[in-house]
Amino acid sequence: MWRATILTLFPEMFPGPLGLSLAGDALARGVWRIETKQIREHGLGRHRAVDDTPAGGGPGMVMRADVLAAAIDAAAPEGDSRPRLLMSPRGAPLTQQRVRDLAQGPGAVILCARFEGVDERIVAARGLEEVSIGDYILSGGEIAALALMDACVRLLPGVMGEELSGEEESFEGGLLEYPQYTRPRDFEGREIPQVLLSGDHAKIAKWRREEALELTRARRPDLIARKPD
Repeated sequence: MWRATILTLFPEMFPGPLGLSLAGDALARGVWRIETKQIREHGLGRHRAVDDTPAGGGPGMVMRADVLAAAIDAAAPEGDSRPRLLMSPRGAPLTQQRVRDLAQGPGAVILCARFEGVDERIVAARGLEEVSIGDYILSGGEIAALALMDACVRLLPGVMGEELSGEEESFEGGLLEYPQYTRPRDFEGREIPQVLLSGDHAKIAKWRREEALELTRARRPDLIARKPD
């Protein structure tokens, strides 16, 4: 079973939207599992402090390495083979290939930071892989963790109704997905492209490939640049 363990100061944020729709149904059926661990349980002193002022000065607070180490060790003791992820805007961009690799593994231990981030020493000390979902700043790692888990869970066997439906989506072939259409045939004077109604599967596949290439060139030329010939 694919299992996600979330280390967070806000466990009530989970499963959130992952408790609904296909992911929620799969969760109820035991296809995957999520557990949350409150970092503050390992906090220090009467107030269970988890952070302190930045060394060298500066604004905000930094999550303590000793507190996080205790939380990680309790949630993923020695022998737990799951990758340990830290949701961070400075991390490696999350790609569909990385999502597939994670979905094919045993799950993940995900640390959701808050404040100004975490003491740098915890990253190396506990072998954390920093992961980013985009070039922007969130209030904490929880929303990013939800996005990562959603991307993984939908690829698990038995989650999506159509096993092939995930193979022709954006990024799966290094391109953005081609345009999709459905009824009505005419919507406010805009008609479904005739080729999609032709029944000629070869022509349809060719049209979809060309449209995907055109969209990708226009919107994500970086994908074209790194796509192998």
